[in-house]
Amino acid sequence: MVRERETPKQQQQVSYTVEQLVAVNPYNPDILPDLENYVNEQVSSQTYSLDANLCLLRLYQFEPERMSTQIVARILVKACLSSSLYLFRIMYQLVSRLGYVIPNASFSFFPPAFLQALMAMPAPDFSLCLFLIPERVQMEEQFKTLIVLSHYLETGRFRQFWDEAAKNRHIVEAVPGFEQAIQTYAIHVLSLTYQKIPRPVLAEAINIEGLSLDKFLEHQAANSGWILEKGHGRGQLIVLPRNEFNHPELKKSAADSVPLEHITRIFPILG
Repeated sequence: MVRERETPKQQQQVSYTVEQLVAVNPYNPDILPDLENYVNEQVSSQTYSLDANLCLLRLYQFEPERMSTQIVARILVKACLSSSLYLFRIMYQLVSRLGYVIPNASFSFFPPAFLQALMAMPAPDFSLCLFLIPERVQMEEQFKTLIVLSHYLETGRFRQFWDEAAKNRHIVEAVPGFEQAIQTYAIHVLSLTYQKIPRPVLAEAINIEGLSLDKFLEHQAANSGWILEKGHGRGQLIVLPRNEFNHPELKKSAADSVPLEHITRIFPILG
């Protein structure tokens, strides 16, 4: 009896990562379970992949009967935490509350920050995901809540955001790190907007008060360069680290990096 020669690795299966599956064949319905598992992995590991999540939402469009509203809700929360928040609109809301810049005031908003924020505007992940979700699904209560939360963040209405989030703990607590991520984002926005910030404004934005806020401020002063000016209670001011947004004079001029003669060379080309 002649025995067939077995070729090595004949039955070996190649293992692909989710990112590779999305890149090779994003419209293959067989990868849908892998993408759903990957969403849960993003939630537990506090990571994020917009491309994989958009791919899953597109597959749901082709096979709506396989759609998991729980997975879709988690995708929207992750998108909300990532970069769907428009800094330009938030800054506009903040300055509109002030009405105008008061000379020699204890805190100031610098108009040049508008242009910088517009240039640095993050990608609207939340909207990108929402466009791929059927309207009938968006009308479900949990999705309407997420849309409202996203709107509050986009318009800088942090107090309303925290109030609404408190009414829907079951939604926001489904994703670990949600509260911390929003607090980090709020601090980032404030650092672009203020040189000095009143304690009540900070407390409202990050939803921390009392002794917890005292400990938070002490930690930031020790680790992030914050300076706590003398004062007590609501009258206390916090000096935020200098950056090119709250101190526009730190912004490197384009003239320092691009010589004028280099610019004039393109004028003949432009006609």
